[in-house]
Amino acid sequence: MNAFNRRQALALGAAALAPSWAAAQAQPKIDRPVRIVVPYPPGGTSDLLARTVGVRLGERLGQPVVIENKAGAGGVVGSQQVAKAAPDGTTLLLSTIASHGIIPALQKTPPYDPVRDFTPITIIAGTPNVLLVNKDLPVRTLEEFLALARSKPGALSFGSTSQGGSPHMSGELLKVTAKIDMLHVPYKGGGPMLIDLMGGQVPAAFDNLPSAMAHIRGGKVRALAVTTTKRWPTAPEIPTMAEAGVPGYEMSAWFGLMGPAGMPMPLAQMLQREVAAILQEPEVAKRLLELGAEPSGITSEEFGRFLVNEREKWTRVGASSGVKLD
Repeated sequence: MNAFNRRQALALGAAALAPSWAAAQAQPKIDRPVRIVVPYPPGGTSDLLARTVGVRLGERLGQPVVIENKAGAGGVVGSQQVAKAAPDGTTLLLSTIASHGIIPALQKTPPYDPVRDFTPITIIAGTPNVLLVNKDLPVRTLEEFLALARSKPGALSFGSTSQGGSPHMSGELLKVTAKIDMLHVPYKGGGPMLIDLMGGQVPAAFDNLPSAMAHIRGGKVRALAVTTTKRWPTAPEIPTMAEAGVPGYEMSAWFGLMGPAGMPMPLAQMLQREVAAILQEPEVAKRLLELGAEPSGITSEEFGRFLVNEREKWTRVGASSGVKLD
């Protein structure tokens, strides 16, 4: 069990044992349509998770839930829009490790504070990233890939879904831990990146496992390693980075639900309970696992503490790698 999953287990255990102050209060109610802003293009992992959960959330709330894709600046544009919205539960954000972990930590002047400017609701799911290569690249293992990179310092490029996103930082972490030199090629989303990877315009790439799974299964790209410390249950044939030759390597992407700052805690807790219940539904849990995402559902309070830890972690990684996003 990796650190991310241990934190989930502890948080869920504490939530099950502790009495809930909010449960004793009047149940908050949302009486207007709800908008979940996904700050990335359609078709990626964030979009898939938002739509999977959004359908059931609308049914449970008795209100329409609309998914709005507001892409730009690695998740910043959509996040800023939600930060300025009314904290009444009708405008929510599908946040990510990039938008609320990496980018604020790596910018000298962050566009927002991931803790102060938002109300944490819950983490929907965590997922590994995966190192992919073009099927015609003459490597079949991570060791062969590293050997190729070392034979041509700075010549081998890797694509990612955005500048400063978790796929990008997966590559930067590999450069630091494996002591290799690669050129980063940022794309505007996973779709364009995968098209170029399959076409050979870029030889390698990091992506979230859910959005890459169909291409891996179809033999259109080759998966060399996942970034988590354990093999993924639905793709056990793909080794971990540590198993494949990079000891100590670990990266887990996460996807959360947030509201603007100032949202009443009972309202945030009500939404957390609804989402947590949805994630426990067998069909939803199965769907997420098929996508390569592990359901979470931690409490609002635990999510808040997790965000503080993420900011500290990525500040350290940025200092070690030399990556700056300003």
